[in-house]
Amino acid sequence: MYILTGKVVVITGASSGIGKALALAAYGQGASVALCARNIDKLREVYSNMDEARVLYSSVDVSKEEECRSFIEMVAGKWGRIDVLINNAGISMRAMFENVDMKVIRELMDINFFGAVYCTKYALPEILKNKGVIVGVSSIAGYRGLPARTGYSASKFALQGFLEALRTELLHTGTHVMWVCPGFTSSNIRNVARSSDGSAQGETPLNESKLMTAEECAEIIITAVKKRKRTIVMTLLGKMTVWVNKLFPSFADKSVYKHFLNEPDSPLKNYHTNG
Repeated sequence: MYILTGKVVVITGASSGIGKALALAAYGQGASVALCARNIDKLREVYSNMDEARVLYSSVDVSKEEECRSFIEMVAGKWGRIDVLINNAGISMRAMFENVDMKVIRELMDINFFGAVYCTKYALPEILKNKGVIVGVSSIAGYRGLPARTGYSASKFALQGFLEALRTELLHTGTHVMWVCPGFTSSNIRNVARSSDGSAQGETPLNESKLMTAEECAEIIITAVKKRKRTIVMTLLGKMTVWVNKLFPSFADKSVYKHFLNEPDSPLKNYHTNG
């Protein structure tokens, strides 16, 4: 069992949702936590009362390589080590590809994929030294392309491919690389999901009260880190989606289409009607 007490855990996208829950969980298990997000006010609101010796937070746009490098250097400078990196920062989208502005696709790749690549690149020397853990918070969209989420799916497929290749490279170093795929989780990722023009969606199409909580999701992730799991796919629906997509891909196409057609205000409805 990998013990977090005394370790330094870096978490991106830590101002709310799963990232915030991960930070509080790791801190509660005795780790020092280095946290970043774009909104410094939210970070200050959540973490300013913690022990300064065990917390560091900074405003970082992970789509900017230099900001990622500076943040990682700041962490290493404060504690002299990095043990765990959890690449959690991410945004989603909900728009048909025909209608979407290409800046939306680029933004999702810059944050969801390149943000993880940048942070991993600069944290890797310390993590290798300490035989630590690199985590990517992915999605079922990294296994199965989802309609009206082309950019999101592309970014998560890319993330998982990157982490799988890196894990193979590091197979005999003692450093562990893994990714986790939450199901639908109560967080603000859908509220800030990009519409076709790049604006925030502003509201979620799902009943958040029926979803897994961020705290439940974080507990699963932290346990997976401690047990050095290879991958974690959460929820029965998620596991079934991955399994069906592998064995019956044509059936999966139809099932996934139907599922997203029936969500409130589905972008697929006009296509369905016109077809």
